Amino acid sequence: MGEERSATLERIHEAAKKEFLEKGFLGASLRTIVKLAGVTTGAFYGYYRSKEELFEALVGRQYEMFMGFFRRAQEDFAALPPEEQPENLGDISGACMLEMLRYAYDNLEEFKLILCCSEGTRFAGMADEMAEIETKATHDYQDILEGLGRPSPRIDPRLEHILITGMFNAFFELIIHEMPLHEAENYLAEMRAFYTAGWMKIMGQ
Repeated sequence: MGEERSATLERIHEAAKKEFLEKGFLGASLRTIVKLAGVTTGAFYGYYRSKEELFEALVGRQYEMFMGFFRRAQEDFAALPPEEQPENLGDISGACMLEMLRYAYDNLEEFKLILCCSEGTRFAGMADEMAEIETKATHDYQDILEGLGRPSPRIDPRLEHILITGMFNAFFELIIHEMPLHEAENYLAEMRAFYTAGWMKIMGQ
């Protein structure tokens, strides 16, 4: 990419971040973005075909990295021998959430866009996507407990959904409010202890 084209793309991205952060994806105006970037509408379409594609360019890589951390932690836990899973229940997920938190802070604008401004895009469903993955992992873990002779009562699906989405939304609040990272890390540790103890109680462990 030539220097001029790269500079133009950077102006478009900066203008788009400003507009999306102020008005959200649905309220953002492509006309305003183009004007702020100092390019013509025709020039813009030489880079992106739509507002959706532009938003994807701003946050897509960060979203996939973030979700990749989460999926990998689930896979790493599931790969443990069954007898080792109960004693490692909080450790792998705790390390994963800390990694995700630090990554989000390193890419704070992008995650503010995802968490606060993405209604109308595929990114608005991040909490639901994480909850779906977590729910499956929870059921798989209950099967492991059954096999270990430590049966766990099945949880009402509605309550399960409320608890899991509530856990992720509490985590997202740390990012949304941009508290100092060291404070966010401390709050995260306390939240993990709280939720781990709660899940162990519900599972009868």
